[in-house]
Formats: sequence, structure tokens, C-alpha cells
Amino acid sequence: MTDSEYDVVVVGGGPAGLTAALYTTRLGLDTAVVDRGGGRAAMMQDTHNVIGVTEDVSGGEFLGTAAEQVQSYGADVHREFVGGIERVDGEDGDGLRFRLETDGATYGARRVVLATGFSDVTPDPPLPPTGRGLHYCLHCDAYMFADEPVYVMGTGDSAAYVAMIMLNFTDDVDLLTRGEDPEWSEDTDEMLRNHPVEVIREDIAAANRDDDGWLESFEFEDGAVREYRGGFPMYGSEYNTDLAEAVGCELTDDGTIDVDDHGRTSVDGVYAVGDVTPGHNQIPVAMGQGAKAGIAIHMDLRPFPRSVEGIDEMGPVSSGDVPALSRELLATAVAHEGHAGGPRTDAADDVETGDEQPADDD
Repeated sequence: MTDSEYDVVVVGGGPAGLTAALYTTRLGLDTAVVDRGGGRAAMMQDTHNVIGVTEDVSGGEFLGTAAEQVQSYGADVHREFVGGIERVDGEDGDGLRFRLETDGATYGARRVVLATGFSDVTPDPPLPPTGRGLHYCLHCDAYMFADEPVYVMGTGDSAAYVAMIMLNFTDDVDLLTRGEDPEWSEDTDEMLRNHPVEVIREDIAAANRDDDGWLESFEFEDGAVREYRGGFPMYGSEYNTDLAEAVGCELTDDGTIDVDDHGRTSVDGVYAVGDVTPGHNQIPVAMGQGAKAGIAIHMDLRPFPRSVEGIDEMGPVSSGDVPALSRELLATAVAHEGHAGGPRTDAADDVETGDEQPADDD
């Protein structure tokens, strides 16, 4: 491997991608994360629903710590945007399979993990700030608005359902269509008429905030002022599947990347994890998907144990064949604070300078 060739390249530095990179790195694979920055998790004012992480940790802090952890184990993290991918199978089954292009570099990889996420469709202003009255994750943020006045924006079934779901947390829920005609189904309309949700059809003229920047109220075009502490816009999502489509990955009917239970796509060697795949858009779910994909890739690429067929072809494993870690990754591992018995800087120096210990003859 060279500085631009890796066992694994992860595209996307959110919770799913960083977790996948953590596992592949700690399981002995040279790994790079190529991340353009931003993303849904990076926008979080506070972190919710992640056990062991307190509310006062922002999304940026959460991701920054995660990236530092991944780098400490020996992965590389590059701040670049991957604009292209192509399959370039190596001469043998374990050679480089993919090339990924950015504006400034080309990366080769034996396996690729797509953790490219999605973007929420943002409603037109006037709006409160994201995280201070404008929220996109019901499962993350509904708890915040217990016994508070809440709005939901949208005209489809999903908006109507979220408005009714919020009645589990508060008795004051309005559904704002913002001057548009409702598009929800007849069954949904009947459900709405039998739940205490008020449908407000006028568009918003202004958003008022308190001294901390939190939403206080909306002023509507008919002159009415209604108090809200926060709410949820429901206008859909745009999945970032350009790279997946470019390499031939199959998509589901809802536009996500089709994967199995370990993140494998329809293209051999390409995995996908996190919000760009089907399922709940939650940090713990994304982290679990990243972990499972990382383990699956390790099992796919690890050279040992050598199979019976491999032994017939290549012979028995000799002491000179092991360990399978690259020189750089081995040096990082033995010098890491988590190494058994503490960091071994002397062993790391030996590895880095090529002063290998003599191996026993078979």
C-alpha cells in the first residue's frame, strides 16, 4: 500500500463512517476516511440518544472526538469531496478494486464504504435556527418538547402522522401547510379529524425568537400570532447516492442504497452504512451499522486463517508471514496507549526503522 492506496476507503465522516473506519483500522486494515465536512450530525446543537454522551456535547464536538480516536489507531482522515468512483479490479482477487477521485487526489481501495447520508429538504424562510426551534429528528427531539406548544410543517401523510405522534408528548400541536393544499390521503384526513391537531393553512410572515435564539412564535399572513417552542418540517429527504449509482449499486424504492444486514451492496466490495441506507436515522443505529460493516470487511480481507484450498495453493503459513498488519499500522498499535501492558515505543521504533526481530524457522 502507498500513501494513496488503502485496504478500505470510507466516504463520509459521520457516525456510521467513522465507526466503520474504527473497526477496520483496529482489525488490521489500512483505512482512510475521506470526508467533505458538514452533514446531519455536524449540525446538532446537542447530542441526544447516544448513551455515554451527555446533552451538552455538540455534533461538531462529538464528530471531532470520533475522528481523533480513529486517527489515533492509525487511520488517515482526509477533508476532501469524492466526486467520482470507478472499478479497476486488480490482477488477483485481493488487488485494488476501486479508484476514488477528489479535486486533489486519487485513492485506491480494496473495499469501499459509502457513508454519504442524506440532506433534509429545508422549508422556505422565515424560520428559526436549526436546533433552536427547527428540528428534523422526531425520535431525537420529541422529548425536548414535552408539554410545550409544537408545530409540524408539511402537506403530506408524513407531516400529518408526525403531528399526531407529537400528541404523545404535548396537547398543543398545530399542523402548518403554509398556504399549500393538503396532499395527505383520505384515511389520514379522517385520522386527523379525530385527533386534537389544528391545521393552520396560512403561510408564515415572521418568526420571533427569545434572547437565547429559541423560537417564541410565528406571525402568520392573516395577522395571527401563535406561540411555539419548536417543531418539525416534513418535506422529505435527498439521499446522496451519486457514488453508489456510478459504481452500479442497486437502490430501494425509497431511494436508499439496498444493503444486507452487514452493509453489503449489490456490488461486490462496496458497502453502505448510515442514513443513506434503509432504517431509522439515528446515531446509535448508524454506529451499529458501521461496526457490522467493519467486522464483515475484516472477515472478508483477513489472510488468516488460511483455508485448506489456500494452503494447497500457497503452502502452510510460516512465521515470516505473520503478523498481517502493515508496518505502519503495527507501529501505531504497539505505541498506542491502549496496547496491552502500555505503549511500547521501543517496539514501535523497531517496526518503523525496519529492525525486525528474527523469526523462528519452520
